[in-house]
Formats: sequence, C-alpha cells, structure tokens
Amino acid sequence: MHTRTPEEHLTAVRELFRSANPESAQNPESAPPTPSVSIHRDKAVGLVLAEDLVATQPSPRFDNSQMDGYALNETQRQALPATFTLGPTLAAGTDPATLYPEGIHDRIVPIMTGAKVPEGCAAIIPVEKCEPGEFQDEGAEVQLPEAPAGQFIRHAGEDLAEGAELISRGTRLNAAAIALLASQGIEHIRVYRPARIAIITGGDEIGGPGPASIPDANGPMLDALARQHGVEVVARLHTSDDIDSLATIVKDTLAVSSPDAVITSGGISHGRFEVIRKLLEGTDDAWFGHVAQQPGGPQGLATFGGVPVICLPGNPVSTLVSFRTLVAPVLGVAEPSREAVLAQDVTGLPGRDQFLRAQRVDEGSEVRVAPIGGAGSHLIAQAVPADCLLRIPAGAALKAGDTALIYPLEEW
Repeated sequence: MHTRTPEEHLTAVRELFRSANPESAQNPESAPPTPSVSIHRDKAVGLVLAEDLVATQPSPRFDNSQMDGYALNETQRQALPATFTLGPTLAAGTDPATLYPEGIHDRIVPIMTGAKVPEGCAAIIPVEKCEPGEFQDEGAEVQLPEAPAGQFIRHAGEDLAEGAELISRGTRLNAAAIALLASQGIEHIRVYRPARIAIITGGDEIGGPGPASIPDANGPMLDALARQHGVEVVARLHTSDDIDSLATIVKDTLAVSSPDAVITSGGISHGRFEVIRKLLEGTDDAWFGHVAQQPGGPQGLATFGGVPVICLPGNPVSTLVSFRTLVAPVLGVAEPSREAVLAQDVTGLPGRDQFLRAQRVDEGSEVRVAPIGGAGSHLIAQAVPADCLLRIPAGAALKAGDTALIYPLEEW
C-alpha cells in the first residue's frame, strides 16, 4: 500500500470528515467541520465565529478623558501656565451638557477618567501635574502647567470606526473579543458548534490490575488534547481485545452520544491483537497503512455506522503528535505551523519526516527552538516541557541558524 506523506494523510482526514458533514463544506479551514449555532456571547470564548461582524457604533463612542485631571478650552490652553477657577466636577457617566450646557468657558472642568469631555475641550492636564496636586472643591483656584493641544483626550472612533470590520468569520474568540462584543451591545452571535468526539483506548494490557498491565495514559491525554483544541468529548471508552465486544461498545456509543467522529488509539498495526484494525479494515472508506513520519507512522481511517473514525497509533508520544498534526487542524482549532530558527544542528531520518518535541530558547534578542528529550514514541515524560513540535524533513542536515517548520503545542 502507498505510504502517505503527512500532508496527504491530513487531506484524507479532512476529506473523510467533510464528506460526513456536507453542510460544512463552506466552513473555513480554521473552523471545525460542524454546523453553526446561535449562542450568547458570554458562552462563546474559545469557539470559532461563523459570521462576519461589523461595528454598529464607534469605539470609543464619544471623546472622553484619558486621565483624572482638568479639561480646558483652547483659549485657556494658550494662556498656560496660568491659574484658573474650578467649575463643578464631571464624573464618568455624567452628560457634560447637564453641568456645562455651553461648553467650557470661564472656569476649567475637574474631569474623571472615562468621562465624556465637554464641548470645546482642547486638552486635559493630569491633577498630579497641577498645584495643588489633589482635587479641590468647586470655586477653588488651581495653577496649571503648559499642555499641548489634544493632550489626554481619547477621540471617538479612535479604536474602531462605525461600520468597520469588528471580528471576521473563522476567528477563535478570546476574552478580548468577548469584551469587544459586549462594548458593541452584541449579545447573540453565530459560532461553529464544537465537534463532538468519542475516544476509544484500550486492549487487555491497558488498565488492568496485573503486574504486566499498563495504566491508560492515552485516554486522559486525548481528552485533554481535545478540550485544549476546542473539541467536545462526549464519551470515553475502554475496550478489550475482543472484536465482538468492541463492535457492541461502539454501536451503543454512537446511538447514545451521536459523536461527529470517533478517535481511537492503538490496535492498528500488524500484531495478532490489533482489534481496531480487524473491526474496521473491511468497512467503507477504510485505509490502514503508514505515513512517512516519526513518531506516528501507523495510521488508519474508516467509517463505522456512518461516523468517521480516525485511528491513531498507541504509543503515547505517537498519539500526541498524531492528534496535534492530523486531528486538531481538522476537528478543532490549532495554532498554525510556522517557521522558526534552530538553536542547534539537527539531522533528519532517511525516508521519514521527524516531529521532535522542542522548546523555545532565548538567545539574546532572538528566540530560537531546540529539540528536547529523546525521539522515542514512548518517552512521554520527556515531552512534558515541550511547547512545540519541530519538523525535520527526511534526510535533512540542518545547521544552527537554519529555519524549520514548527507546530505550536500552546499559544505563541
């Protein structure tokens, strides 16, 4: 069977999920292959926006003060330094027209941060720059220093003009985006529903009580990876090496949980107990073979009961690398790959691209990346400090200072 490149297999994964969700054919690649739903903005953090939004009003909405201080008109500003009499204090949230209906005239205006400036405001001088350096009562006299025109005035539309693009479709919403939506008075938005997955790990050697058994690390890891990348986990299953038992478990889970996809770990190679492969290799769209990468060479794809199944290798680092490079970009949201400068020489493997666990290294003013830990697919403890995967092309001999592709494991 043809050995796929990582890109060929990623395309096959994407096509499998797109074919099972034809309504998502127009979704941007930054969004999961799921329909859009309307939700309240306060529940939307981490989700992907399914519509283009425009500003319904400028931000800021009106000219306002950047400082606690004194607002004065242009004639007063040109007379600086000078002493002036204070008018009534203008607090944030107060319409200046109620206190200064004709704007700023003979008296200067004690104004608080965020307050809308009165008509004719030419500059604001911080209170601590004046004499005395604390606010005084109305009618008191205060000496002000020189100030340039426009000082400490936040102008309407300075951050965002009315009608400008607010947030574009395909954007993953963070806390700042939620604040922006609230500032515009937008309560309900359309987002792409998170993809729902069922996770299957196991085998008779996993999670048992015997001295030769192995704790199930891949189930919790896949659960964490899914949530990290905006994917909802609706079921986590453990299977034995019995095919009939596995088939029953999967059918029941599909009926109860209705996942968009099933993610399996292990059981797809050429051993005698490769229960996942034996169950699925005769089904529609099944493909089991090798991808030219290390770790994560054995891979599989199939559909079961009309639901896509992506089958990852079982060694923990292979599972980690495969989910990050093949599942997260399709079903969830992943930081895009990018080029980075190498901190040391690296030599690739013949015939396979290698995904090394790596970490940012500060070298003076430059940030570089360096491999950490061993390359073995079982060395999960050595993968903990990694903040990215470093891709070394097959047969490459790269030197420190060369660039290579990285796949962030967290926000960069």
